[in-house]
Amino acid sequence: VLMGIVLHAVYMMSIFDIYFKSPIVHGIDPVTPRITPPAERLVLFIADGLRADKFFELDTVEKPRAPFLRSIIYEKGRWGVSHARPPTESRPGHVAIIAGFYEDPSAVTKGWKANPVEFDSVFNRSRHTYAFGSPDILPIFCGGLNHCSWSSYPHEYEDFATDASFLDEWSFDHFRGLLNKSNEDHVLKQLLHQDKLVIFLHLLGCDTNGHAHRPYSSIYLNNVKVVDKGVEETYNLIEEYFKDNRTAYIFTADHGMSDKGSHGDGHPTNTDTPLVAWGAGIQKPRLATSESSTDIGLRFVDEHTHDMPTPPAWDLKSIERVDVNQADIAPLMTTLLGLPSPLNSVGSLPMEYLNLNKEEQAEAAFANAKQILNQFLHKFQLKQSRSLHFRPFGPLTRHHIFVEEIEKLISSRQYEAALHSTQDLITLSLAGLHYFQTYDWFALMTTITMGYLGWMVYVILHVLKCYTSFLATPYETRLKTGANEVRNKRVRIFGGLLMVLFSVILLIERSPPLYHIYLGVAIFLWTAIFSDSSFIQALWRALQVSRLILIAKLMAMCIVSFLILELLVSSFFERRIYSGVFLIAGIVGAVVVSCNTPGLSMVPAFVWASCWFISGFTLMPAEIPDHTQLVVFSGIILVLIAISVRSFDCMLPKQDPWHRIISGLKHKRGVSWRLFISQIILVILSSAMVWISTTYRAQKRQLLLFHQLINWFLAGFSMVLPLFSSHRLLDRLSSIFLGFGPAFLLLSIGYEALFYSALAIVLISWILVECAILYLPFSKTQGVGLPDQNTVDKEDTRQRNHRFLKLSDVRIALCFLILINVAFFGTGNVASIASFEISSVYRFITIFNPFIMAALLLFKLFIPFILVTCAFSAITNLAKLPRLGCYFMVLLFSDVMTIHFFFLVRNTGSWMEIGNSISHFGIMSAQVVFILLLFAITNIYTKDIQTGLSSHKEV
Repeated sequence: VLMGIVLHAVYMMSIFDIYFKSPIVHGIDPVTPRITPPAERLVLFIADGLRADKFFELDTVEKPRAPFLRSIIYEKGRWGVSHARPPTESRPGHVAIIAGFYEDPSAVTKGWKANPVEFDSVFNRSRHTYAFGSPDILPIFCGGLNHCSWSSYPHEYEDFATDASFLDEWSFDHFRGLLNKSNEDHVLKQLLHQDKLVIFLHLLGCDTNGHAHRPYSSIYLNNVKVVDKGVEETYNLIEEYFKDNRTAYIFTADHGMSDKGSHGDGHPTNTDTPLVAWGAGIQKPRLATSESSTDIGLRFVDEHTHDMPTPPAWDLKSIERVDVNQADIAPLMTTLLGLPSPLNSVGSLPMEYLNLNKEEQAEAAFANAKQILNQFLHKFQLKQSRSLHFRPFGPLTRHHIFVEEIEKLISSRQYEAALHSTQDLITLSLAGLHYFQTYDWFALMTTITMGYLGWMVYVILHVLKCYTSFLATPYETRLKTGANEVRNKRVRIFGGLLMVLFSVILLIERSPPLYHIYLGVAIFLWTAIFSDSSFIQALWRALQVSRLILIAKLMAMCIVSFLILELLVSSFFERRIYSGVFLIAGIVGAVVVSCNTPGLSMVPAFVWASCWFISGFTLMPAEIPDHTQLVVFSGIILVLIAISVRSFDCMLPKQDPWHRIISGLKHKRGVSWRLFISQIILVILSSAMVWISTTYRAQKRQLLLFHQLINWFLAGFSMVLPLFSSHRLLDRLSSIFLGFGPAFLLLSIGYEALFYSALAIVLISWILVECAILYLPFSKTQGVGLPDQNTVDKEDTRQRNHRFLKLSDVRIALCFLILINVAFFGTGNVASIASFEISSVYRFITIFNPFIMAALLLFKLFIPFILVTCAFSAITNLAKLPRLGCYFMVLLFSDVMTIHFFFLVRNTGSWMEIGNSISHFGIMSAQVVFILLLFAITNIYTKDIQTGLSSHKEV
């Protein structure tokens, strides 16, 4: 167990060494384009959260929402759509525009709040930068920059309850104030008249209004007009101030906005942003022709199909449209100012925007290509200096020939050929960067996979040795011989030497310390496996002499188990799979019980109905709507289910096989029923408190402290009562269901309260099905009396309370894993805490306290797991299974899923998609501890459960 905890804890960290390494490198030489800068200064407008369609389309009266910028498109500049790459968030979007690279995956270690590695930007390269806007964006680029003057409004201004367009006006007004101030401040005026000047106006209004009012609201659409007016006034102000026609202007957005008022994923409403450029160095508008189609295949980073004519609603079909990737804007800005591109930029210079002659175009493109090539060369040299066996990137092994060829083409004035060659060099350099970014992936992923496989084989051997009857066979006498001991010792020595050898290699290559641990754990496990070669040989010999039917059963069990586990993996992405699983399980369970039950019985119908009832919950939305009446009704349903279970137990004839299995010793009925009635009263009171507490909230009245104390008492006291209930199987389980019911009801807001009852009856059905499989066949062949322990176990009992594991016991571990996952995803998605409503805790606490609220929310999620584990413990008791052996079987199956999720971790996409992929892997990795914790907690409630079989000898 300890080894499993260590392995999963260490290997959980491996995804950060594999998937989330920063691509940013330092120590690269800048490349200045050999051209005369067409502009002395550049003005960058970024309208945060502005969708391309809402900007370009005409309004309801067929007039443009941004008349000034539309006039620029028709008369003075170039336009297109800038395609952002997910995650479409403000920080990554601004970094792509200003620094030229996309989201650094290592930002996950900062909770996506900041770039963890320092990076270069257009502002760094400028002679001076003036910036105005949001306090969330400006410090990212200007915080530690001496030649940057910036001003931002207070955080309190970002109020979602108001029209946020005043934030844009704040930026425009403060820039106007800067120019007015320069008329009196000669030092400031001199700074403003320098070349290589950047002016950045961050406009947050559209983003804030989009979140608060949605992007189709009149407030958002009016904000577009506010932005257009501000840009027009700023343009006129600058042209009047400088009077030299040496200013270039770029207008764009960092991301769009979905119809729901959110952003982050790769939907076109989030990735498509407007781009308008005009002024010094910018090409004039061109009429659209059939040759100027914007369909250029898979060039764009948002991974959409771009066979898109300009929508008729935009009324811009007559003007040529030039789409770009968002990171392409950074080299466009630096080229206009004659600056080197940011050192880590991966953008490709959009030549269609530049008003340069052919020679200048070739030189600018060549500088862009060399800057990206320099990044490749730096990573090439870094990896080569640290690798004993270096594998270069084949297409660029002779990169200097590419450079020399482009130099010759430019010198000989073959500019078109030079442009094509530079584009090829950029493509190869970007591919080379990806190659070295993933250079260690194969070795690391192989090591981690071998470690997991070694752990799984180690667990299988441990289970076979300690929890099966294999060592009770004649093969046991062959295991401990002198020759075997010598062989095992040699294996351990070889494993130790191999570990030392690889550690030395990793030290020479200056690999991180965790690399040593990853490899060391894998070697240790496989050494432990092969050092027990005598047992493996005995196992192999046993399989060779086994009957064909046994091998066929083993293969069938492996295939079925694998298919079920793959279904469980798929269920993390599609909850509706469980609906199909339970529809099938209901039929199979009913048939199994019918075939094993003597006479007529309602149990098969109960099993079928319970499975079909729970199948509907995974079809419901993960976002749980408020429904107080349903929560109260669920309390009544829970009481009726508990009464039905107890009635079933009490009304069975004493000679009925079901009675003999699920009933233990005689007990005091009076005490048991008094406790049962007390628990029913607590559930009814909890339902009443749900109604009262919700009524107070609906009336905007503060929940009284007295009410909160009652809720705390009901939830806490009810969980203690099951400890005093009868030891009979169904008595104790129904008491546990009632005991956790009040807490779950008080923490419920909608249909999840009904799910609690559905889960309870499915667990009862599971127990009844296992009873039918394990014991009822004996009742049919031997009359109504139960077999003694020796008959059931076929004399393979290892110790007084447990029997050996069998191949058929695999189904119990698989059922437990399925039900645990249903508890995860039955009413939400535990991989994303956003699926669960914080309003669930308002009946216990109304004053904001994140720690108590989080604890209550997690406890609510924990309750279904406790129910499933209690049922599992009851079944292990019923079947006389060793719980630790079952734990290892469950862990083995969960690790099959863990390996799958290890390969599904992603470092691209929205933050939610990346976070969910990490959560899925983390959830499965943590099951080694989580399930052990569940066993420890539920053992308090289930350790003294008695069944008909456990009391048979005493009776």
